[in-house]
Amino acid sequence: MSEGNTPSQTVGPYFSIGFSWITRADLTRGTESGELVTIRGRVLDGEGQPVPDACLEIWQADGQGRYAQAEDSLEKMEAKRFWGFGRVPTNQQGEFSFTTLRPGPVPGPDGRLQAPHLVISVFMRGLLERLITRMYFPVESGEATDAILELVPRARRKTLIARAGGAGNNLFDWDVCLQGEQETVFFDC
Repeated sequence: MSEGNTPSQTVGPYFSIGFSWITRADLTRGTESGELVTIRGRVLDGEGQPVPDACLEIWQADGQGRYAQAEDSLEKMEAKRFWGFGRVPTNQQGEFSFTTLRPGPVPGPDGRLQAPHLVISVFMRGLLERLITRMYFPVESGEATDAILELVPRARRKTLIARAGGAGNNLFDWDVCLQGEQETVFFDC
């Protein structure tokens, strides 16, 4: 009997099958309005080493705080021009980059508006279940008004908030750390 993992015991290296139609670094394709932002970063393991075979799935609201609806037909999604989701793989250095629209605030579970954010799932070889996190924008992290962010201890919130990536307001850096002192906050959903 083999002691190695079988395909049913691990996500990879097969997880890319079926992902290609939504694997794209430009989530704004076809969009005619909204503020474009670029998010770049790395996925790092517990020792700070890059993870070269991860995939990030992004789900977000548009600039007016509206999510695409599951019941929307493909034609309706095409007419909206912004689907609000996509997937991007990491490269051999664990790096990822994608361009999207800056989302608007969305209603929270208590009726208050949540700060603009991206919901991000991380898939990779060896994970039996995806990891779910959020990325908030630095100026709009809205700690006092975001019910979900308030659930996170103040010292750990920085793992969810992107950093300005240089000149201008449209480039942000945000790393996903899977373990260790700088571990990104992940949510049970």
